[in-house]
Amino acid sequence: MGRYVSRRVLQGVFTLFLVILLLHLLTTLAIQLNGNPAQAFFGDRPPSPSQLAAVEKRYALDDPCYDQLGNPCLGPFVDRLAAYASGDFGESLRGREVTDIVGTAAPNTLRLFAVVGVTWMLIGMTLGSIAARRRGKPSDQGIRGLSVLIDALPIFVLLLVYKYVFSVPLSKWAKETFGSDSLPALLFKPSFSADHPWATLIVPGILLGLAGSAAFIRLVRAAQLESYNADHVRAARSKGLSERHVTVHHVVRNSSIPVATAVGIIFTEALAGAVITEGMMNIYGMGGVLWSAVQDSDVSVVIGIVTLLAVVTVVVMIVVDVVYAALDPRIRYD
Repeated sequence: MGRYVSRRVLQGVFTLFLVILLLHLLTTLAIQLNGNPAQAFFGDRPPSPSQLAAVEKRYALDDPCYDQLGNPCLGPFVDRLAAYASGDFGESLRGREVTDIVGTAAPNTLRLFAVVGVTWMLIGMTLGSIAARRRGKPSDQGIRGLSVLIDALPIFVLLLVYKYVFSVPLSKWAKETFGSDSLPALLFKPSFSADHPWATLIVPGILLGLAGSAAFIRLVRAAQLESYNADHVRAARSKGLSERHVTVHHVVRNSSIPVATAVGIIFTEALAGAVITEGMMNIYGMGGVLWSAVQDSDVSVVIGIVTLLAVVTVVVMIVVDVVYAALDPRIRYD
């Protein structure tokens, strides 16, 4: 196991290096095609040549390679890697350190993912288990149809319908009925409130979790159906064990191996959905910061945030692989 974990960590570091390199090349190409983003520092005001040169130097955009289409700018890439290794992720166009921005925004993203995780478990495990237990029955058909319907509604559609169709009238009703600072009023608030982060994140988190639960439902159903037909389950029933005991200790536990693997994949989808969710709901989280940075052409923030998200994704994938091996001791890695 130790050798396997070491190998996976090395693979994760190499993957992270490739992600940073690809991000650098794409950003460099965008600068070469669209012009130096240092102009965004001045807004609509035309800067003098000396002012523009000072801003380019401050944000490491003064290298001549950015004016040469097709040049990979490997020099600035090496400098960026060295800065990252020392914990320096640069600063935004407003002069704020990226690490400071992340420190403020990350807690809101973690709260959002906590709600998403609970939603996954409640919807995915519950409906998937019911569909597997009642295979071929109307409840199974209905749950499978529901998962297809959820797949047909992307997260941005759910958010648009909620925010502009349901949120405003529900929020108005809750304020008039329970008061403006009541929990129902905060739950249906159309945008994020820093004073009440948990209350205003619950509904967006449920919607994001709902959007990613369709694949989870189908996977849980398929995994448990396979376990229901396994020899060890039939042996447990033949010993007179209750159906509940068989389901919990023999079916759910053994079917959790592929489910644990899928959590890593669904996590990456949720990470992408978090950018849309936080951007549309004005949530000051990692995704919301990235959303605003792209709109403002804030290159340092975009690269820094994406790099940190890539680090989180690689760590989650490594943890999932380790959990996969821990759940089934029979698994051996060569």
